Amino acid sequence: MSTMRKIAINTGGGDAPGLNAVIRAAALSAINRGWEAYGIRRAYAGLLGEDEIVPLTRDAVRGITHLGGTILGTTTHGNPFNWPVKQPDGTTSKVDRSDELVATFQRHGFDALIAIGGDGSLRIANELSQKGMPIVGVPKTIDNDIEGTQLTFGFLTAVYVATDAIDRLHSTAQAHERVMIVEVMGRNTGWIALFSGVAGTADVILIPEIPYRIEKVCEKVMERERLGRHFTIIVVAEGAYPVGGEPVYEDREKRRLGGVCEVLAQQISETTGKETRALALRHLQRGGSPISYDRLIALRFGTAAVECVAKREFGRMVALDPPDVRTIPLAEAVSRQKRVPVDGDVVATARALGMSFGD
Repeated sequence: MSTMRKIAINTGGGDAPGLNAVIRAAALSAINRGWEAYGIRRAYAGLLGEDEIVPLTRDAVRGITHLGGTILGTTTHGNPFNWPVKQPDGTTSKVDRSDELVATFQRHGFDALIAIGGDGSLRIANELSQKGMPIVGVPKTIDNDIEGTQLTFGFLTAVYVATDAIDRLHSTAQAHERVMIVEVMGRNTGWIALFSGVAGTADVILIPEIPYRIEKVCEKVMERERLGRHFTIIVVAEGAYPVGGEPVYEDREKRRLGGVCEVLAQQISETTGKETRALALRHLQRGGSPISYDRLIALRFGTAAVECVAKREFGRMVALDPPDVRTIPLAEAVSRQKRVPVDGDVVATARALGMSFGD
């Protein structure tokens, strides 16, 4: 068995608070074992000649734990199995460059890759693992929708940002006797909406797992009116949709969600006569420094990934299984999305507190 000498690290998909903490932990853990650590810029672009491969020395990763974003850059269009290539006529075609990527990886003498990403990036990592690349995955998404891990780093920071926004809207909603709708991220799952909605004492929480009826939402608004509570706070995940309907798309061709808060605001205003305002937090949830617990998870994930590499346990993903960090097969992690259990205790807590899910 050859000695481990040189590892690579990359970040793919949307950014999340805590990425830099993972990079620092993985790089330092590798260096302290006597290995070299390198960063592949913009997911896999650095291995495909469209960006750089950079050394991750002690100096390179110094002072980055608290920083948002990623020092390696990232992209949501970096699938080597479906790589965009611009043609002479200006159009773009998709090409499978995975074999080229594997060959380049081997040519650089890398012994392993630590791939930090969400469900899409981890699917790519799983496919590359099946082609023989020695890969360990690290789960990253503010949506908290990756199977097999209790939490993903960045999720609780996103919840904190959303809860802070809800807190701030309470006072203005009450002062002006308005309905305020806050749209948060959550394409297929409502973890951010649920956690921030409960923590921020919202009156209505709408999530993809529980299709809503607009008449039920309006009933809640009018119920509060009858009780002398002349304002209502609604938190909605971007992927929430009505019974028998579909989510709202900002760009249907690109399948980009967004705008459900505006649709709801118009419907509620027309039905109840209440002045209704909408606010979409969008990328505010992704940006900025990670809170302390997300930093801790990220640092634990980074060191656990290097430990996994040292044991040559490839084709696996590190996962939080309190009180420990363990590993699970990548194939298991990407087998399905982790959705909010509608009969779980957090939903039950919300209902017990009188919050409506529009059902």
